[in-house]
Amino acid sequence: MYHFKILPVMSEMKKDILWRVILVYAFIFLVAVAIIAKVIIIQFPQGKEWKEIATEEKIHFETVEAQRGNIYDCQGNILASSIPIFDLRMDAASTEISDDYFYARVDSLAWYLSDLFKDRTKFEYLKELKQARESGNRYFLVKRKITYEELNKVRHFPIFELGRYAGGLIVEEYSRREMPFDVLASRTIGYQSEEAGVYVGLEGAYNTQLQGVGGQRLVKKIASGIWVPVSEEYDLEPQHGDDLITTIDVVLQDVAEHALMKQLEEQEAEHGCAVLMEVKTGRIKAIANLGRNAEGFYEEDYNYAIGEGAEPGSVFKLASMMVILNDHKIKTTDEIFTGNGITHYANRTMRDVHSIGDGHITVKEAFEHSSNVGISRIIWNAYQDNPGKYTDGLYAIGLNKSLGVEIAGEAQPLIKNPQSSSWSKVTLPWMSVGYEVKLTPLQILTLYNAVANNGKMVRPSFVREIRRSGQTIQTFEPVVLNPSVCSEDVARELKRLLEGVVENGTGKSLSDARYRIAGKTGTAQVADNDSGYNKKNYKASFVGYFPAEDPAYSCIVVVTNPTKGVYYGSQIAAPVFREIADKVYATRLDIQSGTEMPRDTVMLPDTARGYRSDLDLIYGMLGPKVNPLRQDTAWVMSVREKDHLRYRGIIVSDTAVPDMRGMGARDAIFLMESLGMKPRIVGKGRVASQMPAPGSPLQKGDYIILTLSPTLNLPFTHDTVG
Repeated sequence: MYHFKILPVMSEMKKDILWRVILVYAFIFLVAVAIIAKVIIIQFPQGKEWKEIATEEKIHFETVEAQRGNIYDCQGNILASSIPIFDLRMDAASTEISDDYFYARVDSLAWYLSDLFKDRTKFEYLKELKQARESGNRYFLVKRKITYEELNKVRHFPIFELGRYAGGLIVEEYSRREMPFDVLASRTIGYQSEEAGVYVGLEGAYNTQLQGVGGQRLVKKIASGIWVPVSEEYDLEPQHGDDLITTIDVVLQDVAEHALMKQLEEQEAEHGCAVLMEVKTGRIKAIANLGRNAEGFYEEDYNYAIGEGAEPGSVFKLASMMVILNDHKIKTTDEIFTGNGITHYANRTMRDVHSIGDGHITVKEAFEHSSNVGISRIIWNAYQDNPGKYTDGLYAIGLNKSLGVEIAGEAQPLIKNPQSSSWSKVTLPWMSVGYEVKLTPLQILTLYNAVANNGKMVRPSFVREIRRSGQTIQTFEPVVLNPSVCSEDVARELKRLLEGVVENGTGKSLSDARYRIAGKTGTAQVADNDSGYNKKNYKASFVGYFPAEDPAYSCIVVVTNPTKGVYYGSQIAAPVFREIADKVYATRLDIQSGTEMPRDTVMLPDTARGYRSDLDLIYGMLGPKVNPLRQDTAWVMSVREKDHLRYRGIIVSDTAVPDMRGMGARDAIFLMESLGMKPRIVGKGRVASQMPAPGSPLQKGDYIILTLSPTLNLPFTHDTVG
């Protein structure tokens, strides 16, 4: 009986369980449908928005730029350097710093910051630091553009002394490229072009070595999209770039640039260049390129010596003489008839500046006096039936090939041949005197240097070695482009021709030097685009070497479009050559052949700045006359003027940075410290350049970088006192 009563109860229980299971499954089904629906919505209608959110990084590695290597001159003076600059920030809300620790030491931190930077009071720093802590600022800017020395001090300040991360210290490093000698050789040293974003000059040629290898730093994104370092254990330090040791001598560079600048300004020329090279090695000791800007001032705006290919004019006559002497078609003692200095080829007339003697002159005299008629007739008579023989001779020398110097932008030489589409009946005679060809000043200099080097043509070079952490890792030896552009006999004959130019011909203004110079003048008319040649545009040049008996240096000077009515190479370029050569010779005892100076000669710099009483004492001992200075000025500059010195007062005030170029290091340091600035000395010798520049607003407490260079003392003959 009880059995029948239990069955209905169990049946009811099963039904109840079944409904519960159904409800659970229904709920799960609905949840699954909702999830699928949400996925579909996220994937499609909202897909783009969520993908953008998903791609936002919260943590990543950022590149830490390596410090770019320095560029030095051959004496170890810095020509270009990356000065590290730092922005100082603080993670004021760092959880690594407890409130008790922060507030116990923030007062001291504020005092140290105020004492170091002197831009805000202690209370101002304290207020800002506390506000940053209370507002949760994890990227508080403490100070922009601090120096490495200042950063080292900051690392030991309260709170910051805990370390880069535990102390909340955030340092952002970047660098600024500086050239301590300002514009000296700036186009050759190079810089980063703002337009193209690439480096030019040596900076571009050796960019791989200079730039180093960047490091990595793990950073995370915090509020307001700011990225902060995570932990130093993940950092990969950058490998700093290698250093370049160039062939440039900054003292000789300064001489070349000032000599060229002075002549350009006097003649109001368009632009010019000067290059000084070692004969045996081809190493460039100085290269100046100056062009006039829109304001009328001269600056290093383009590397004319390397990049400007133009008709060289009479300096090309050396190449013509080399070819014809190599072919044994003439002797320099042979006679050539130039008549009244006028001759004709096809429908064109060629003229000399003036007739030479009675018109019956030797080949040597034609070269010495730069006779267009004489040289063109020599080449015409020898090669008119086979002009290809002449151009083959030029090609054999290598004049049709670029030099392959490391600096980009070298203009390709243009040396025609009879197969050229522009070859005409008059091309041969005009080529022989430097027209219808194009060469750069450096390519011309390399030819003359080969003659000075007894026929061996070497490639001009700008870098001597590469160093890493002070150790030499690569050296650059001289590269021979052509072991023999001519025989030694021909080289000796060509040397006699070049010496004759200075002794007897167009370069006679250089014959009174205390050493012998050999070289060639050049005056070329410059074609004015499509309007052809005119009587206004000229290119004046002088190229040669010294001392003539044992050549050590070769040099070329080119001045384009002088506007003062003087345009001959002997009048425009030769004086610049002479000034450069004089100052090189005065500093190189090993190339002086026992020449004795007059008794009343002393070695003095062109200018000197210093304390007046000190200079009075020095000049009183050496004996040169010094013109008195009317005003009572403690600091003076002495300037050489023929047989005496003249004082000029130096303006010293607490509002403008004085000009200290030419000052000794001791005087410069004393003067700057007395004005409240912090001098930093680079190099040895006298002050060659300074940052900030002379005349800049004087800010007490600021650093001033004084770059020193060895003093160039020159012979100074005066009337003996006593």
